[in-house]
Amino acid sequence: MKRVILIKYGELSTKKGNRNFFINTLYQNISGKLRDFDVSIYKDRSRMYIEFHDYDLNAIQKKLDCIFGIHMYHIAYLVDTNIDAIKRLLIELIDDLNFSTFKVEVKRSDKSFPIHSQEMNHVLGGVVLKHKDNISVDVHHPELLIKVEIREGHSYIYFNAYQGAGGYPIGTQPRGMLMLSGGIDSPVAGYLSMKRGIPIDCVYFEAIPHTSLEARNKVIELSKKLAKYTNEIHLHIVNFTKIQEEIYKNCHPNYCITIMRRMMYRIMEKLANKYHGLAIINGESVGQVASQTLTSMSVINEVTNMPVLRPVSCFDKLEIIDLAKRIGTYDISILPYEDCCTVFVPKHPVINPSLEQAKKEEEKFDFPSMLEEAVETVDTIVVVEEEDNFSDLL
Repeated sequence: MKRVILIKYGELSTKKGNRNFFINTLYQNISGKLRDFDVSIYKDRSRMYIEFHDYDLNAIQKKLDCIFGIHMYHIAYLVDTNIDAIKRLLIELIDDLNFSTFKVEVKRSDKSFPIHSQEMNHVLGGVVLKHKDNISVDVHHPELLIKVEIREGHSYIYFNAYQGAGGYPIGTQPRGMLMLSGGIDSPVAGYLSMKRGIPIDCVYFEAIPHTSLEARNKVIELSKKLAKYTNEIHLHIVNFTKIQEEIYKNCHPNYCITIMRRMMYRIMEKLANKYHGLAIINGESVGQVASQTLTSMSVINEVTNMPVLRPVSCFDKLEIIDLAKRIGTYDISILPYEDCCTVFVPKHPVINPSLEQAKKEEEKFDFPSMLEEAVETVDTIVVVEEEDNFSDLL
């Protein structure tokens, strides 16, 4: 019995004139993820199919679970579109299954097939009832749901459903630049951005010796977790030491966080222009800390005209933590290595900063040349997914 993986598109099917672009991007992403497997992949406007070797199935499923754009997939049995062949295969498949209630759902995409879907439900239901003893039909809560898709040339029978990652295929939107700290929120923001089809570069601001190499390694490991959802991620490490020291030496303590974030946004815009990014992405959540009040966001945002995406801005902390645990970043994020946003936190950071005052604070030191130097000395690491336990590296 030949099996194939049958992939359903979900949200992609609503794209009408752009549907082919989204499907082709998904096809390329799946092909890239499965490049190390001996598979054949083919597609049409409503489904994608993967032919595989049985011994690779578990490994392939792990890859598919991390590919955005897949709404759902099934491990389906392939059969000729012929009523007798479908009946024979169905009998063979249910022979070893234990169930007391069942339901048959037939979808007839091949309109030349002589039996309509509803009639085919009854025909196949009768086959099952005749073949198995002590069973009955339950259309509401069946123990076994038998799905049959009748298509031109071949049909498919399956009993399972695996939830896909959803969203849009990565690459259906232009690149975004993620401000990746070592905290809980920003990796989740990166994940949610990729789910909307945005390929990301990550940017980490470090301030050696005030931050440690362990903090850098922590961010590298977070990048590896995010790389599961794409082929690779470029991590740009910005030397922020000189800028941060000048801020804390010259500016009013209450405004230091505001000024620091404004400097980061300026650098992010320069890096976006350099690496062809069209948006800045971060893990800010409204009201969570002093720099994330709406007033603070407005004052900080003033330095750039680039769109700033905040995917977790309206999540509460527990929601963010739950998602971080689900994508595997939480245990890394809580490792006790501080980033440059936490090492110099003032006792009373301003909650509602004044834009006029922020500009006055920035006049106290010569930052434009320092920003250029920070951009020119960026260290870029290409991060790929690794199966190794991150704890061995820290």
